Amino acid sequence: MSIELAEETQIVSSLKDAMGEAVLEAKIPHPRRIFVHLDMETFKKAVGYLSQKAAFTHISAMTGIDVGKAIEVIYHLNRDGRIELSLKVQTPKDNACLPTITDIIPGAILYEREVHDLLGVAFEGHPDLSPLVLPEGWPSGVHPLRKEWTIEKIQKEISKEGEH
Repeated sequence: MSIELAEETQIVSSLKDAMGEAVLEAKIPHPRRIFVHLDMETFKKAVGYLSQKAAFTHISAMTGIDVGKAIEVIYHLNRDGRIELSLKVQTPKDNACLPTITDIIPGAILYEREVHDLLGVAFEGHPDLSPLVLPEGWPSGVHPLRKEWTIEKIQKEISKEGEH
């Protein structure tokens, strides 16, 4: 282990000790960057652990990706502006639902709303999943970053909504 990766290695090791097999994969590609893939059932517990025990209390971004049969959500957590830890979790596309982390990291409130708008992930326990980035009157159930939605399909749905 390189001395410059000691802190990152310790974070990953303690997370694996605490979460066990729920840590599906962990990588440290270079100093100050950690990528962790977690199972869905332990995801919120891991966020709580990282917040309380490893001081990851700031969310700098959140990414959502349609990966076919699942939606992958990546929470980019930051510790003191020095280490960025990206937590990946997948939820089945046909029932896209994750627990909210807004009670642990309040700054996630807008990011979760955005992922809800654009990819249709429901965040259980979120205080307000009203539309954030989609315009007023946007058709319900149309999540434009899902692969099944083409521009043509979206335009057709918007036209149908306008007829009602």
